[in-house]
Amino acid sequence: MALIYTNENIEQQVVNALRALGHDVLTSLEAGNANRSIADKDVLTFAVSQNRILIIHNRVHFVRLHNHRAAPHAGIVVCSVDLDYRGHAQRIHDALQSGLADQLVRVSRP
Repeated sequence: MALIYTNENIEQQVVNALRALGHDVLTSLEAGNANRSIADKDVLTFAVSQNRILIIHNRVHFVRLHNHRAAPHAGIVVCSVDLDYRGHAQRIHDALQSGLADQLVRVSRP
C-alpha cells in the first residue's frame, strides 16, 4: 500500500483507519514536526524527502505549492474535514488506488 505523511490536523481516527486499510502512515507528531509552526513548503519538502504522499486539510496553500513546485512529489491529497472517519479514510484509500506520483487530488465529504 501507500507511504503517507499526515500533518497535525488530520484526525488520529483517520490515521488509524488508513493503517487498518494497510497503509504506512507517518504523522507529523511521530516525525517530531507537530506544533512547530513549520512552513507549508517545508511540510511538503519533508514529505518529498520521505517519498510519502502528503495528506492535509490546507487546500489553498498546498494547491498553490503543487502548481508552483520545483521538484516532483509522491502525491498530495487535500481533503475537507469529515467526522465520518472510516468513510473519510476509505475515500482517501480509493483516491490512492490510481497512483498519485506528482499529482494533487481532492477528497471531499459526500
